[in-house]
Amino acid sequence: MIQVIHRALDLMELIASEPERPKPLGELADRLGLNHGTCANILKTLVSRGYVEQQGVKKGYILGFKSYVLTGNDAYRKDLMEASQQAMDHLTRLTNENCLLAILKDDQRLIVHRTFAEQDLQVRTAEEKPAYESASGRMLLAMLPTDLLERFIQKFGLPRPEIWPEILNQTDLYRALAQIRREEFALQTISHRHIVGLAVPIRKKGVVVASLSVYLPEYRYMATSKAQLVAYLQTAAETINANLA
Repeated sequence: MIQVIHRALDLMELIASEPERPKPLGELADRLGLNHGTCANILKTLVSRGYVEQQGVKKGYILGFKSYVLTGNDAYRKDLMEASQQAMDHLTRLTNENCLLAILKDDQRLIVHRTFAEQDLQVRTAEEKPAYESASGRMLLAMLPTDLLERFIQKFGLPRPEIWPEILNQTDLYRALAQIRREEFALQTISHRHIVGLAVPIRKKGVVVASLSVYLPEYRYMATSKAQLVAYLQTAAETINANLA
C-alpha cells in the first residue's frame, strides 16, 4: 500500500480515538512521528474531502461528516443531536411531517439528524445539498457574519436562476438574506416538485450553529396553517437552544 495512504489512515484512526477532542497538528504529527509539513498536507486533503474538520486555526482536528457517512454512524455533531432529538420527535408528532437538523459545510447544507413522519407521501431530501437549494441552507447563509457571507459569495457565486428565480444579482441576494435574518424564518417553494420547506435557526450560546426545518408536499402546506407550522418550529428551536446553552 502507498505510504501516504497508511499515513492518512493513521491520522484518521488517531483522531477517532477521542472523537470529541480536537487534536492540534503538532500533537498528531509528533504522536505518529510525521514531519509537520507532511502531516499538514495530508490533513488539508482530508479536510477538503470532508473526512476531517479543522476546528479553528489552533483548536485542532476532529472527524468530518464523510467519516460518519461511511459507517452509517449518527455521532456527527453529537451535541446537536443530543440536544435536538426529543424536540424533533415532538415536532414530527405535532406536524406529522419530516423534520431536518442541518449545518453549513462549505457550500453544502448537511443533514446531521432527521425524523420521519407516518404519512404515506413523504418528502425526502439528500444528506448533502447546495445551500441555495434549500430553506435550511438559506437560513444558515442568512445568519453568517457579513465577512463570511461575502467570502461565500465570492467563492461560490450566486444561485442559478432555476434554483432561486427571485435572485437576479448580488443586491437581490443580500436583500433576500437580510429579510430571512430579520424574520428568523426561511420559506422555500420547489415548484417543479411541489414541495415547501420552512426553516428556523438553532443557536448555541447566541451563535447560530444549525437550522431546523420541516419539508412537506405543497398540497398539505396549502391546507395547513402557516402560522401554526412556524410556531411549532420556533417552539422546538427554543427547546433545542435551551438544551445547547
